[in-house]
Amino acid sequence: MDSASSLLSIKHLKKYYEGHKAVDDISFDLQPGTIFGLLGPNGAGKTTLIRMITGIIYPDEGEIFLEDSPFKPLQDNTRIGYMPEERGLYKKMKVKDQLLYFTRLKSIDKKTAEEKTKYWADRFDLTDWWDKKVGDLSKGMQQKVQFITTIVHNPKLLILDEPFSGLDPINTDIIKQEIYNLCKNGTTIIFSTHRMEQVEEICEHIVLVNKGEKLIDGKVADIKNDFKKKEFSLILNQSIEKEDLESSYFMIESVNENKLILKLKEGIQNNELLQHFIQKGYTIQSFNEILPSLNDVFIEIVQN
Repeated sequence: MDSASSLLSIKHLKKYYEGHKAVDDISFDLQPGTIFGLLGPNGAGKTTLIRMITGIIYPDEGEIFLEDSPFKPLQDNTRIGYMPEERGLYKKMKVKDQLLYFTRLKSIDKKTAEEKTKYWADRFDLTDWWDKKVGDLSKGMQQKVQFITTIVHNPKLLILDEPFSGLDPINTDIIKQEIYNLCKNGTTIIFSTHRMEQVEEICEHIVLVNKGEKLIDGKVADIKNDFKKKEFSLILNQSIEKEDLESSYFMIESVNENKLILKLKEGIQNNELLQHFIQKGYTIQSFNEILPSLNDVFIEIVQN
């Protein structure tokens, strides 16, 4: 990616703990207005990386640039929104007071803070809970409060660590739509999770880390294409005859009447496979290449 136009640029970050390499020479760039997936198994270094990006801890080596300028945690705090996996709400504080408190921490005057919190409370149907203690709310409602405190100051960079954890499908969709809206309006989003299906749906670009090292960096579509196995799904107009299953063109992965999963042998092209079945007298209803899921790619890379 082109670091010259990046909103965030990470250059050779390193963080060690008593000889343990939590983050070992990781670099990447984030373009403005994109949703970026930061992936990795437990202990991969994701949280350490996020804490350095947010200024909670400092790197042992490397540099961080925010909008082409060296990152200064105290000054740049108002340009970043961070929603950690371990939520940080005060359970005995009322929803209204909690939202105002966190909004004012972002250097927003009281009148503007009240307007912003009221707007987001209405948007997330929290108005009826305005004077309730946060501890009296369901986990999903608390998640909404936490999300509002993260985005209320309209950050340039939004970091979400497992934002859908514990949410029901309805609240998951509400948060997801707001993520899309923020991105559409120019916010750059780092989405950290181990849920590959969510990454596949939401993210345009990903970085995969493991044991403190960056293993892969690229667009989701390109990565899936790079890891494809020349497997195809084929649906014919009739059940396939047993003798037609043997071929020098392909190997059978599975067969169910007229539906086949095939893997092409080395050097065989797609059109040769299609021609083979046409010559056998079959009409082809559908023919699709099977791309690996991000979960398949994730497992293959990490295991290797």
